[in-house]
Amino acid sequence: MPRLPALDGTTVLDFSTVGPAARCSRILADYGATVVKIGAPPSRSGVQIEPVFHAYSAGRGMKQVRIDLKAPAGKAAFFELAKSADVVLESYRPGVVVRLGIAYEDVRAVNSRIVYCSTSGYGQDGPASQWAGHDLNYLAVGGFLACSTPRADGGPPIPGATVADSAAGGMHAVIAILAALLRRARTGEGEYLDVSVADGVLQLMALTIDEHLATGTAPGPRHDVLTGRYAFYDTYGTRDGKWISVGAIEPRFWANLCGALGLERWAAHQYDDAVQDEIRADLRAAFAQKTRDEWASELAPADTCVAPVRDVAELADDAQYAARGAFSQAIHPDHGTFRQVAPVLAGMERPEGPVAVPGTGATDTAQLLRNAGVPDSEIEKLLNEGVVA
Repeated sequence: MPRLPALDGTTVLDFSTVGPAARCSRILADYGATVVKIGAPPSRSGVQIEPVFHAYSAGRGMKQVRIDLKAPAGKAAFFELAKSADVVLESYRPGVVVRLGIAYEDVRAVNSRIVYCSTSGYGQDGPASQWAGHDLNYLAVGGFLACSTPRADGGPPIPGATVADSAAGGMHAVIAILAALLRRARTGEGEYLDVSVADGVLQLMALTIDEHLATGTAPGPRHDVLTGRYAFYDTYGTRDGKWISVGAIEPRFWANLCGALGLERWAAHQYDDAVQDEIRADLRAAFAQKTRDEWASELAPADTCVAPVRDVAELADDAQYAARGAFSQAIHPDHGTFRQVAPVLAGMERPEGPVAVPGTGATDTAQLLRNAGVPDSEIEKLLNEGVVA
C-alpha cells in the first residue's frame, strides 16, 4: 500500500510562472501538496511569462486557474479559493499585491490560518527592494561570483545552474513555508513570509562571509580549500579532451590519489602553498595519460574523491541515476511522451509509470471554483465575461 505523501491535504495557491517561487511550488507539489497555479485569462496572458511546456517538470501534479485579478469579480473568485487554502505564494515586485488588493492582510481577513509567502529578489524593504533582477544578479551581490574562479579575461564566470533561483530562492521559500506550517499546527495562526533571494545567497555563502566578519580577511578565488587554493580540489583535463574532478580534501583520500597516480612524493605536501603549482603540473601530466572514463573507472571506486565531469546528455543515461530512479516519463497532450527529472528529493514519491501533464491552455478553474462553493450560475457568468478561463 503506497504511503501518504508528506504534504497531502495542503493546498497552495501560486501566482508565479517562473523563477524562485515556481521552483518552490514544484518542490511542494512533489511532496504531495495540491498546487493551484493562478494565471491571467488569455485576454491578459501577455502580462506574464509563460514557460516552455517542459519547464518546471511540465506542471506535473499541478492544477491551473485563470483569473483576472483586476476585475472585482475575479478578485472575489480568488478569495473564495483562498478561504480553504493553506499557502499563498507570490513573486510580484514589492507593493504590487497591495495595489491589487490581494496582499497578506487581505487574504488573512478571509483566512487567518493562511501562510503567505512573498518571494522577491531583494526583499520587501530596503534601498534595493524595487530593483529588477535575475539569478546572476543575486549571485553577484551576495559574493558568490566574486569567490568563483574567474574566466580567462578575469571576469566572474556565468554559473552552469540557476543557483540563486533554485536554492537561495526556491528552497529558501520551501523551508520557510514548512516551518510556518509547523508553527501554525501549534498556534492555529498563519503568518507572512518575506523571502529575499539575495538574503538566501548570504546563507549559501555563510562560511565565507562569516570568516570575513570574524577575522577581517577578504575571501576570493583560491582563498581557501573550497575556492581552488589547493591542487587537491580542482578539475583536470584528460587524454580525450574531457575533464575529471578531484575533491580529495581529507589526507587519506589525497594519499590514495597520489599513490594511484605515482605521485607519492606529494602526499605529505597537501597544504604546502609553496608547491601547489608544481603539484598541479604533475596532476595535469598524469591525468593527460588516460581518458576521462578510464580514470573514473579506476579512481572513483578507490577512495580518492574523483568523479567524471559529465555533460547533461551523458548524465541522462548515467547508471547511478538510473538505479536511483532519477528520471521518469511524462505524457503531454500536444507534445507526446518525454523524459523528465523525477521527484528526486528525499521523502518524495517516485511515479510508477508515465505521468500525465496538463496541456497548453488547459485549466481546472470551473471545478476548483465549484469545489470552493461558487454556484454554477456564477461560474458560467464569470466564464462568459472572460473574468476567468
